[in-house]
Amino acid sequence: MAFDFKKEYKEFYMPKNKPQIVDVPTANYIAVRGKGNPNTPDGEYQQAIGVLYAVAYTLKMSYKTDYKIEGFFEYVVPPLEGFWWQDNVDGVDYRSKDEFNWISVIRLPDFITKKDFEWAVKTATQKKKKDCSKAEFMTIDEGLCVQIMHIGPFDKEPESVAVMDAFIEENGYVNDVNKKRLHHEIYMSDARKAVPEKWKTVIRHPIRRKPLAGGR
Repeated sequence: MAFDFKKEYKEFYMPKNKPQIVDVPTANYIAVRGKGNPNTPDGEYQQAIGVLYAVAYTLKMSYKTDYKIEGFFEYVVPPLEGFWWQDNVDGVDYRSKDEFNWISVIRLPDFITKKDFEWAVKTATQKKKKDCSKAEFMTIDEGLCVQIMHIGPFDKEPESVAVMDAFIEENGYVNDVNKKRLHHEIYMSDARKAVPEKWKTVIRHPIRRKPLAGGR
């Protein structure tokens, strides 16, 4: 049976709809950066998703080609994820989607190296007739975070974020979203097949311990 990240690492992909604190390990990703409204038909975001999946499935199916990846085992392509921010905005303003900056990512198994990734980008570009040159091999170390399973439309995410903020305040933490540690979403539903009210999205925010009195 193919290795499935969602099942093997449920603590990171299948949280309950109440906040929990997790220490997220360092992992490698296929990443594409961009800016703008993700809902624009055939816009930059939609094109980026196409690139991500082109590279991801080229790697997944590599065992059927002459290119052999050391340590390879069959796996399910992990879910799409995204890091989001807006310039000069504290948090996320869902009313200004045109101002979004984003890094869309798909996790890579640990056995895939930078060399394997570069092969996949070149191969996907040639075989799928799609320019995949914007894809990056990215290592992300999220560290200590709070997360929740948000159920419903993206525009209602602030309600779940408020629940997370209250939870970390009660437990001695503070939100640590900044230019390096970003608002993170993991998309557990296929938005093309499910109605918005049933969309499942993991929302994850970086946190840190609240400073003791006196700043120490």
